[in-house]
Amino acid sequence: MTVYGYCRISRKQQNIERQIRNIKAAYPAAVIVQEAYTGTKIEGRKEFDKLLKAVKAGDTIVFDSVSRMSRNAADGFELYQTLLQQHVELVFLKEPHINTAVYKEAAEKQIATIETGDAATDELMAAITNGINRYMLRLAERQIQLAFDQAQKEVDDLHQRTREGLATAKLAGKQIGGIAGKKLIVKKAEPAKKLIRKYSRDFDGTLSDTEVMKLVGIARNTYFKYKSQLRSDS
Repeated sequence: MTVYGYCRISRKQQNIERQIRNIKAAYPAAVIVQEAYTGTKIEGRKEFDKLLKAVKAGDTIVFDSVSRMSRNAADGFELYQTLLQQHVELVFLKEPHINTAVYKEAAEKQIATIETGDAATDELMAAITNGINRYMLRLAERQIQLAFDQAQKEVDDLHQRTREGLATAKLAGKQIGGIAGKKLIVKKAEPAKKLIRKYSRDFDGTLSDTEVMKLVGIARNTYFKYKSQLRSDS
């Protein structure tokens, strides 16, 4: 039986390490499966698809939150039910009340029918007991559905706020995005370029690329981008 930890980020600004730390803190031996993905549906997540094919009955998948499994309520609830039927344990660190163990506990705690020996009374008691048991299971399922609904609402609200923010900015006359053909000017770029021109042996200096990168304190890709710009400006 294997414990998997699934981690996903949907935007570049997010840090996947937080999810990994949370899962490892609760399940140190968890096998971490991670990927960057933009969107809400389950389809199209390559690593998640591989995980779903690999899990077996008795295995566990741990999520930092229900939104990491799916922010689409219908897809998420359907997958939950499918994995539950396959006897795969699901754990949600931020929503432990919808873990499959909790649902199964609710299913197992069925109220036994009391038999009195009177046929009419026993029939009535059976009907009442079955109704209560069905209600408890439906209540547990509703909690699961609500968790996925909330995850979808959060992403829908985020998209709505983004659209409204862009619309407001446009009405205020602000430029949205970069202007085609315009170079991006970074505050640190010009001082760095001056140092590159001064010390690089490809320009006015005697130092190698590695030596200049260390001197200026910039990343390799940035360094060569600045060198290319210096050549084009010459």
